[in-house]
Amino acid sequence: MMRRITIAKWVVIAIAAAALVWLAVHPRAHGPVKMGQRAPGFTLPQLPSGKLSLSKFKGRVVVLNFWATWCPPCVMETPSLEKFATQMKSQGVTVLGVSVDENEQQLKQFVQNYHLSYPVARDPSAALANSYGTYKLPETYIIGRDGRVADKIIGATNWTDPRMITFIKSLTGGNTQASR
Repeated sequence: MMRRITIAKWVVIAIAAAALVWLAVHPRAHGPVKMGQRAPGFTLPQLPSGKLSLSKFKGRVVVLNFWATWCPPCVMETPSLEKFATQMKSQGVTVLGVSVDENEQQLKQFVQNYHLSYPVARDPSAALANSYGTYKLPETYIIGRDGRVADKIIGATNWTDPRMITFIKSLTGGNTQASR
């Protein structure tokens, strides 16, 4: 009986030690990206080829949109996001689409059908989306020229709304009224 208690104690100690070693080797995620925090950098495969890196757009306002072709609200917002991307490009704003689609061919067809002019990257494992704290599609992070997250929008939005354009322009230095 005493031997069983001693063995049980050692098993508990061994499990606790293994858990501590695991936590030391696998640190926990820092949670979702918060307003004012530096946006995590990334490099992902870009359509139709190449790589897309956030660092390439340093000094620009970036509208980072996580989406998927199978997501009805994402599809709904696509035309206004494309129009916004075209309109705001000359103002120092870059739209980057990050699709969590697993089917690359379906994604390519979607990009072609909707005539998307902004860069689209693939994140089929949703690793980047998860690192940002994305939990609902579409989800968009607006990153200021300083590389920090200025806003997070959950769900579809009308990117051609004058309030949105005014807000984004305020981040470029092109407009001092920051209302949305």
